[in-house]
Amino acid sequence: MLETLGIHFPSLAIYLVNFLLVLILLYLFAYKPILKLMDQRADRIRESLEAAEKAREDAASSQDAIQEQITEARREGQRIMDQTREATERFRTEEMDKARQEAEAFVERAKADIQRERDTALQEVRASFGDLAITAAERVIRSSLDRTAHESLIAQVLEEGESLRRG
Repeated sequence: MLETLGIHFPSLAIYLVNFLLVLILLYLFAYKPILKLMDQRADRIRESLEAAEKAREDAASSQDAIQEQITEARREGQRIMDQTREATERFRTEEMDKARQEAEAFVERAKADIQRERDTALQEVRASFGDLAITAAERVIRSSLDRTAHESLIAQVLEEGESLRRG
């Protein structure tokens, strides 16, 4: 019945053997190298993915390191700014204290100079007034005066004393 359909068993067996032989040959010479190439390609893709992941991790690590360096640089900059501010404040305070001390010393020297000049002026006034008193006494003694002449002489001596004080 199969023969009426054109199927012949010995030919079918030969076709089947030929097909199996072709499959074995394809498996040995085509399928294995293709599988090997596909495995190699899969390995290269896996290695590339691993390298990309490692590069991403390295980049993230580098970014973290850079961010840490930036943060540290900011801290260092802030510390330097604080130190500069403190040094400036300390310098300003020292300079103000120094200026205050110099001003106080200047005022003390000025007071001492004024006191010396005052004492000198008082001594000169006393000496002048003493001379005036002696001169007035000499004049009173030399002349015999009446009351109006005596008052006139005293007024004249006082005016001379005033002019000496002013001059």
